[in-house]
Amino acid sequence: MVMMKRLKCVALETEGFMKYSEGGLQYHLQIKEGDVGRYVLLPGDPKRCAKIAKYFDDPVLVADSREYVTYTGYLDGVKVSVTSTGIGGPSASIAMQELVRVGADTFVRVGTCGGMDIAVKSGDLVIATGAIRAEGTSREYAPIEFPAVADLDVALALRSAAAELGMTAHTGVVQCKDSFYGQHEPHLMPVNYELENKWNAWLKLGCKASEMESAALFTVASYLRVRCGSVFLTVANQEREKAGLYNPVAHDTDAAIRTGVLAIRKLIAQDAR
Repeated sequence: MVMMKRLKCVALETEGFMKYSEGGLQYHLQIKEGDVGRYVLLPGDPKRCAKIAKYFDDPVLVADSREYVTYTGYLDGVKVSVTSTGIGGPSASIAMQELVRVGADTFVRVGTCGGMDIAVKSGDLVIATGAIRAEGTSREYAPIEFPAVADLDVALALRSAAAELGMTAHTGVVQCKDSFYGQHEPHLMPVNYELENKWNAWLKLGCKASEMESAALFTVASYLRVRCGSVFLTVANQEREKAGLYNPVAHDTDAAIRTGVLAIRKLIAQDAR
């Protein structure tokens, strides 16, 4: 029944988009049916795609258009892909919709975040179970009362992968916003009172980290009846900085990438049962 609903939803959504495709290629990603696998890793940075594709067998560059770079290869004999989404919800939602139109149905965002919970340290991983919809994209898909939640199977696969690899990983809710500097320089913004008050509320509610894409991705995934989860490298934690705690800047995303890749392999095995 769920698959039937998903197919009906995607069919209706695809029909309305046909005028925006050219030669069978999706307008922004420049991909077509057969170009990608059903499992797709979603980094933000286009340069991270080649790094992720090195973990695939026989990776091939499929498309390079705007902020969207796509490679396709194999994991355990199953076709998988990686597509960059750029920064923020608008471009991430476009990537997901166009990938779904050509056959993808399982997504793992592999990105970076800024820690919020004082226990989240630089270099740690954060696995999102849900996302605060403090951005604008998801509001064009669902009323604000609708929650942005990760798919349970994907979140559990990410948690299991992190544990197997010996990674320090935190699971919980993340905050998503549209303005990077609204987070890091709220006192300079005309609406500083709102930004700072809400930030303090998120902290009191135990929010683990802040990033920019998962709320949109989780909401779009719910609409399209597909699966999505997220894992992030914690670059730094401004709350630890405020508290005078050790807070170096981490840049190496390999731990998050390896966790995402292993999670996909676990999902492939699980889906084959």
